[in-house]
Amino acid sequence: MKWVTRDNVKVDRVACPWLIKRFIDTEAKFYFVPMVRVLTVAEKEGAIPFDVPNVELGHKAGKCSFETMLDKYQLTDPALQLLAKIVHGADLQNDLYGQPESQGLKAIAEGFRLLGFEDDHEILESQSIVYDALYAYCRARSEELQSEPAI
Repeated sequence: MKWVTRDNVKVDRVACPWLIKRFIDTEAKFYFVPMVRVLTVAEKEGAIPFDVPNVELGHKAGKCSFETMLDKYQLTDPALQLLAKIVHGADLQNDLYGQPESQGLKAIAEGFRLLGFEDDHEILESQSIVYDALYAYCRARSEELQSEPAI
């Protein structure tokens, strides 16, 4: 499938393609375009728009696009749920969850933007390892939380 979102990626627009490639559509092709062109490109290319206003896979009810995708595709993996809380805190001003990792992810995302990559595809490719590592961390953390005895 084809997917389209705004250019100049940062947190949610890197996390979502990572999620899509790993858990939703391994053959995904991404378009990163100016916001005013997202819906036009979506229609022309038959692409699914995400992380833009007024689309199904955007911010809704205080949730970031990553969380909206988890809901839409019924991804209930506890590690992905924890990762969603981290992404939420890094992406949105209204941090609902207070995950301490969120501020680190936000700083890493900003640092990648400052490295001077030529395009969003390069940023996405370079940051994928960060999300792979963060997902591994979330899996380990989720297992720890599940094995803690109830009080």
